[in-house]
Amino acid sequence: MALDALRANRLRSALTMLGVIIGVMAVVLLVAIGAGAKQTVERQVQGLGSNLLLIVPGQLSFGQAPTTSRLQLSDVDEVARVVGDRNRVAASLSSGELVRAGTKRTFATVQGVTETTDKVFDRPVSRGAFLSRSDVDTRRRVAVLGTSTAKQLFGDRDPIGRQVSIAGVRFRVIGVFTVQGRALGVDQDLDVDIPITTAQRIFGVERVDGIAVKAPSVDGIDALGRRIVSVLQKRYPDSEFSALTQQQILGVVGQILSLLTLVLAAIAGISLLVGGVGVSNIMLVSVRERTREIGLRKAVGARERDIGVQFLIEAVLLTSVGGVIGIALGVGGALLIDRFSPLPALVTWWSPALAFGVSAAVGIFFGVVPARRAARLDPVAALRTE
Repeated sequence: MALDALRANRLRSALTMLGVIIGVMAVVLLVAIGAGAKQTVERQVQGLGSNLLLIVPGQLSFGQAPTTSRLQLSDVDEVARVVGDRNRVAASLSSGELVRAGTKRTFATVQGVTETTDKVFDRPVSRGAFLSRSDVDTRRRVAVLGTSTAKQLFGDRDPIGRQVSIAGVRFRVIGVFTVQGRALGVDQDLDVDIPITTAQRIFGVERVDGIAVKAPSVDGIDALGRRIVSVLQKRYPDSEFSALTQQQILGVVGQILSLLTLVLAAIAGISLLVGGVGVSNIMLVSVRERTREIGLRKAVGARERDIGVQFLIEAVLLTSVGGVIGIALGVGGALLIDRFSPLPALVTWWSPALAFGVSAAVGIFFGVVPARRAARLDPVAALRTE
């Protein structure tokens, strides 16, 4: 009977479901984008290298403002003594700069690094060679380009041995990194690595932004981090430092992205709420139009519960069918976005289930008032209604 009533007003039922369809689709789609962003960032952090330990100034936590670094290049030697192997320690200093080669130019992330960076972060070069210890010690003006930087500046020509200009200073290209790809719409290969001593000179600073350590094993990584922090705090008594493992970094990033996903889902939930109001409104109109039918049913023995359940089922059917269609559109949209756009999207099992459950709950919640109004109509008054 509920299906017959909905089929009798196909256009009205379809327009009523549209609000629910849009709301459910938005929930599934936005949650998928948030989950995809989280997965992408986790892969990036894990792809930095195994057993990675990052030493940064201040206390890194959710909502904590960044702290200006007081670390110096001499601290690398102190950390290396704690680690026991200088090849496992790297320092970096970064700045966004305009890089030129002849008439071509591009804006890239210029990183001053030590000669051990490619080993600590597991980022090999595809052509040429990486920086050497003598390059860092003598402040040599040599550079290793990311693949996108090399492509934009030199096209299909081999950049090895050619000149680039960074902050008005000429550098000779000695290598090109392997491809890293894009993530969250950002090109990770649009970078340039130069000796950290050279970077300090052209940027006019003496600090380093942070120190990275490749721990010998996962088991002792926390204890190693505490020893390094203790040494640095003795050198800088009025400063704080943090030793962050990959799991801790993922925890902080996960908090941020989970909150972002929750906000996106809440925004999408508003449209689902609006769709529920539309369902309630249409059901009240339906009760008014079918007053004589309700009176006739009650006159031949239908109880209040029977009438109430009939109209409640109609409301739940509207939102449930709309929910199924919205889930299909949301999943399909997420797959298309992940395939054809720079935004990552990952459909988790719980988001369609949650969206369908919420849509059914919306039908029950917003169908109760119309159902109760229909059930409480007086049969005599209902039969006399024109």
